[in-house]
Amino acid sequence: MAKEKKIQDYDWCYNALRYYVDFVLKLSYRNVRYVGTENIPQNGAVIYAPNHTNALMDALVILAMDRKPKVFVARADIFKNKTAAKLFRFLKIMPIMRMRDGIDEVRKNDETISKAVDVLQDRVPLCIFPEGTHQAKYSALPLSKGIFRIAFQAQEMMKDMPLWIVPVGLRYGSFFRFRSTVRVQIGDPINVREFIEEHSDYPQQVQINLAKDMLTERMKQSMFYIPDDENYAAMYEICAATVMKQSRMVKRHPENAHLHELDAHFKANNRTIWQVRDMSDREPEKAARLLQLGNEASQIRRAKNISMSSVAIKYPFWSRVLKLLILIALLPYCLPVSILTLPIKLVCGYIFSKMDDMAFRNSVRYLVNLVLWPVLVIIYAVVAFVVLPWQWALAVTVALMPAPIVAHEMWRLVRLGVSDVKLLMSGELRRKYREIRKYIIIRK
Repeated sequence: MAKEKKIQDYDWCYNALRYYVDFVLKLSYRNVRYVGTENIPQNGAVIYAPNHTNALMDALVILAMDRKPKVFVARADIFKNKTAAKLFRFLKIMPIMRMRDGIDEVRKNDETISKAVDVLQDRVPLCIFPEGTHQAKYSALPLSKGIFRIAFQAQEMMKDMPLWIVPVGLRYGSFFRFRSTVRVQIGDPINVREFIEEHSDYPQQVQINLAKDMLTERMKQSMFYIPDDENYAAMYEICAATVMKQSRMVKRHPENAHLHELDAHFKANNRTIWQVRDMSDREPEKAARLLQLGNEASQIRRAKNISMSSVAIKYPFWSRVLKLLILIALLPYCLPVSILTLPIKLVCGYIFSKMDDMAFRNSVRYLVNLVLWPVLVIIYAVVAFVVLPWQWALAVTVALMPAPIVAHEMWRLVRLGVSDVKLLMSGELRRKYREIRKYIIIRK
């Protein structure tokens, strides 16, 4: 009788598809940056613990971090369809019940935990989103206990192998826009064996709660974290209004002189959040006025449909005017490829109309481009070779390859150009931002 194949076992088809999946992921963002990969332990088993903000894209970004295979854990309700369950197993995703599914369902997790332990014993990284669900915010949700139950049970069975929980912070430039940016920061890992030994006097339930607190704090340190309260929108607006000045100040330090732009923005936003919190403690009335300005600016900007990019980038209007001039020069190429990518837009638009959760939009765009664009290229290539000389047909086919990116960038520049003009014409909003910047002290 053939031995049952484990979910973590080598699969040549999966490995071959990985190259294409990772390639399309990199094309889906203008910039994908991994920071702190040296923190990933090499001497044991690893559980990645990322924040969950962007549906499927979170898993794909973690998967593309390196060429190592990874096994993921996802909520069990998406496995109810047998065909979907087979697909998820092929993609190395295991089901796990959540408390909201009911206590009887949660008891079924023993099999999943056993398989997860087996994955870790084979030194295959396991990825668990400890928040249990996603939210499209620069914030955090309470962690579930499942990741710690798996970690503690696995460590108990792996006496001679250290196990690490590695916090990961995902920071997207936009949760909903295609070809935004994503920054992935690997935080300070938790050695599970050492943690258990240091807290051996406590019962396991207390150990789990203490581990939750530690992981929560380390995840927050690795991400752009704004408390999800009544001031969230104001804080986000204040960060955007001051990020360029704060970034320049960050780069004045010798060790930050050559800091990557995404890293500078990360540090700048954290500086701003710290300053607002400090102001709230020292000068609460001043902080209240600043937050009021942030809320007012947010409401005006949203009402006028002005992009946050117009706010966060200094002198965006003239820089984008230059790009628009280049775009105009390339219109003979950009317009035809935009028309040829309309099927992708139409399919995405139809799926969006059936969805309530906007956080899935980038996942849908990614999957539609992954599957549909190669099909369209083949169709267009066949037509080209039928109606054109082969030399011209070959040139047309090659020119079509980057069409989805070119089309998207063209409309992105148009959209941002319109947004910049709206900001330029909104004197009230620009006055709000100037006042906000006066409150935030930019200092070394």
